Amino acid sequence: MHDSITLRLTQQVKAGGCASKLAPGTLAAVLSRLPQQSDPNLLVGFETSDDAGIYRIAPDLALVQTVDFFTPLVDDPFIFGQIAATNALSDVYAMGGRPVTALSVVCFPPDGDLDILEQIMRGGLEKMAEAGCVVVGGHSVRDAEIKFGYAVTGLIDPGRVFTNTGAVPGDALILTKPIGTGVITTALKRGLAKPNWVENAVHSMTTLNRAASEIVTAATGVHAMTDVTGFGLMGHGRELALGSGVTIEIVVEAVPLIGGALDAVHLGAIPAGLLANRDFAECVSADAPGSQIADDLRSLLYDPQTAGGLLISVAPDHADALVVSLRGAGLNAARIGSVRGPYRVGQGVPAILLQ
Repeated sequence: MHDSITLRLTQQVKAGGCASKLAPGTLAAVLSRLPQQSDPNLLVGFETSDDAGIYRIAPDLALVQTVDFFTPLVDDPFIFGQIAATNALSDVYAMGGRPVTALSVVCFPPDGDLDILEQIMRGGLEKMAEAGCVVVGGHSVRDAEIKFGYAVTGLIDPGRVFTNTGAVPGDALILTKPIGTGVITTALKRGLAKPNWVENAVHSMTTLNRAASEIVTAATGVHAMTDVTGFGLMGHGRELALGSGVTIEIVVEAVPLIGGALDAVHLGAIPAGLLANRDFAECVSADAPGSQIADDLRSLLYDPQTAGGLLISVAPDHADALVVSLRGAGLNAARIGSVRGPYRVGQGVPAILLQ
């Protein structure tokens, strides 16, 4: 931590990290009214709410493009910069791409402490360097609330793109990081979090999805992938299910949790983004017959994650080997469910089944 900077960044904003994003239902309502674009080289656009756009520039090469920025969710500016970079890079990794360049996005008070801004940008640069991604410039505006992030461009083989629309019935679902960053950082903002909870969350939020993506890209049998960020496990699971036309089944007890996440829920540290995610995804979910899911665990399924893990849909006979490989890279990966048959609108078949 950088003790010379004493300003608590989390006290300067209304909501932090991915919990500061627009509610998924609000965003979906607007995007659904926009015209579809017609370009044969646009391989992935915004219509399926995927993690990044894919644009082909040669028969065997395409660009992966994304932008992500948000308000502080931790008090240390250097760590905030690291988290913002990790989160922005994640969208490229979620498609199976390799980030190569980035442009910084900065919103900062005109009378703000420039040492804070320097530390934020230094933290971001450190993670970009770890990813092998070069920051080539950026843009800044005056803003009462601090916001920081990046627009990232990567490269990908157009024949090896992972989207959130390819899950196949029978697949296993694997998650590469535990969940709970939203409730822990909300507890931090309210002065309720224990230091080890914050350390656990920071470790997760500053771990690049690079190793996980490289392992998945080299693996066999992977059909779909997305990262779990602001819309939570259930929100991004909803997009995976609807985009693929399937029902996904999540074994709630198998979902890994960040240490301290349940404690934060018990203290009532519920971010507004969690409630918005619940409004968005709960309407297409159902509990399996006989299931008894604890309320605290159920809440965490909707928790908005910042720099969360990858959710992978993989053929069942390759799932165990993939989990072993991911854990061998030091990741807390877990098999959390499976993919069932088609999701049928209006016929009582949910997009997400919880057990």
